[in-house]
Amino acid sequence: MIFDWLIVGAGYSACVTAERIATQLGQRVLIVEQRDHIGGNAYDYYNEHGILVHKYGPHIFHTKSKKVWDYLSQFTEWRHYYHHVLGVVEGKKVPIPFNLNSLYALFPPHYAQKLENLLLENFGFGVKVPILKLRESASGDLAFLANYIYENVFLRYTMKQWGVKPEELDKGVTGRVPVYISRDNRYFQDPYQAMPKLGYTEMFRRMLAHPNIKVLLNTDYREIIKDVKFNRILHTGSIDTFFDYMYGELPYRSLRFQFETLDQELYQEVGTVNYPNDYDITRITEQKYLSGQTSPKTTLVMEYPQAYVPGKNDPYYPILNEDNRDRLNLYLKEVEKLNGTALFAGRLGDYKYYDMDHAVLRALGLFEKEIANSTSERQTVFAR
Repeated sequence: MIFDWLIVGAGYSACVTAERIATQLGQRVLIVEQRDHIGGNAYDYYNEHGILVHKYGPHIFHTKSKKVWDYLSQFTEWRHYYHHVLGVVEGKKVPIPFNLNSLYALFPPHYAQKLENLLLENFGFGVKVPILKLRESASGDLAFLANYIYENVFLRYTMKQWGVKPEELDKGVTGRVPVYISRDNRYFQDPYQAMPKLGYTEMFRRMLAHPNIKVLLNTDYREIIKDVKFNRILHTGSIDTFFDYMYGELPYRSLRFQFETLDQELYQEVGTVNYPNDYDITRITEQKYLSGQTSPKTTLVMEYPQAYVPGKNDPYYPILNEDNRDRLNLYLKEVEKLNGTALFAGRLGDYKYYDMDHAVLRALGLFEKEIANSTSERQTVFAR
């Protein structure tokens, strides 16, 4: 088999890049995926009750980028959807991210009003303040509020999710769930928020429906690499595995999902309910909120964070901190030695905590800068 490109993985980064290479350059692409499906962690399917289920946890599409929105709109129609999340704090369900409405749900009205005034005076309306920043800078009643949110909303959830304290994580991770000085209960405020009307898997299927793209599932690329001729490789799996862990393993967090279908129309008030303090789970998501389906039954997915063990479960979240960044840089120096014959992308390939739209934007940029605008034609077959 002869191809221009071998692409390892079949998630966002792989599928977007493959589509661009096939349609814009007319080159042949072979996608090799270990799992039995395309779509990576965004894969969805209809269960035995006809409910569209996200196999690897909820994937809510949102973006500020019109470029990303317009690109994906070529392959799907959209159902507009605003995601809402509640968190269980002292037995009450309050909006997450923590906002002005959360104040009034937890504190007496006169004290909630005082805290609201202080937040507005110090930060302004519509501002998102990372909890660690609020905790460091606040004094008086705001210091009380910062510590309350930290202890009851942020700390235990983060420790369950990541296995470390918030202070041990990169600020890009801890800043993802801020205190939002607003009464907007939506989880995201991006201008484009929607779900693929027929699901993510169908969107990916359309993306890859091109004669220049071949997909090989249930296959480890290392098992077939000697039997395939290709010029360049895009690797969207873990960068440390590509280099056989020569500088050691990059750590990840993993997840375990438990699905349950109930004989009732709805189970909870919103799409997702977080459990920062109680139980081993971090959150429960009700799938019908995401799909917009009507059914006398409803399917839930419970998420249990766990340590990542290579060969036993899947890596989901890169654990970003200074030590791991130093190790990543050693691998990036090895990438430079390959002179563009091997490219890396995605959460695992870049070792970055991408949202879906960021993965798409990264893939589009990779195509435009590193692939379409290559200054020289590479005819040498890749070899390691």
